[in-house]
Amino acid sequence: MITFSVLETGFGLVGENLSRDWIGSVIGLYGQAVGQLSFVFCSDDYLLDINKRFLSHDYYTDIITFDTQETPGFISGEIFVSLDRVKANAVNAGIEFEDELARVLIHGVLHLLGFGDKTAEEKAEMRRNEDLCLAMRTGKA
Repeated sequence: MITFSVLETGFGLVGENLSRDWIGSVIGLYGQAVGQLSFVFCSDDYLLDINKRFLSHDYYTDIITFDTQETPGFISGEIFVSLDRVKANAVNAGIEFEDELARVLIHGVLHLLGFGDKTAEEKAEMRRNEDLCLAMRTGKA
């Protein structure tokens, strides 16, 4: 099951069912199934607090992913997304908010699927997979 919730903002995700279908298709593409997957939309300050408390990082980020998988083959986790960072990223990249939000959402899913982004090679592989998944979203894959 894929859920979306909002903390500290008045945000409402447009096209929740389409997003669920797309994310489920991505997970299936990688040979996995959806377990319990929760996306939580929040503010910069809320995510900064999580970053400090759980990861000992004192900086803003757009996403934090917690893997809660209990059953092999079923992707489960909590993905916290800072809407403030997504908006800033979209402006800086000159793209629509919805497109950047989709990239961030699928970035978290890819982490749960085992992709990293610490090294240059991992970042390049992550970007290739993000692009593939985003093409699935727009029907260009």
